[in-house]
Amino acid sequence: MRSSALDADARVQRILATVDSIQKGRVASYGDVAREAGLPRQARLVGRVLGRLPSGSKLAWHRVVDAAGRIRVGGASAREQKRRLEREGVAVSTKNRVDRAFFAFARQRNLD
Repeated sequence: MRSSALDADARVQRILATVDSIQKGRVASYGDVAREAGLPRQARLVGRVLGRLPSGSKLAWHRVVDAAGRIRVGGASAREQKRRLEREGVAVSTKNRVDRAFFAFARQRNLD
């Protein structure tokens, strides 16, 4: 396997491990996941990795939202994400937005 392929695999594994570490009832932004995974400024990579998860994945992908707390997927996936978050006790507004109080990793965010 080439070095770049190994690097990419390692980055994916770090992203998956970070998403897996988000506690039930909490959310994190794509950027937060990237930062926690040691991949600052790689929020889009997080989105691509989560978007390629196989159907039926056990990973809690639904705990990842955008920096403003919005659900960014559409259609049936958005409804499923909202349903899963609410089942975990996360309040989601009618505009599919999660309050910052539910963000994990808040100690490292500038919430001013």
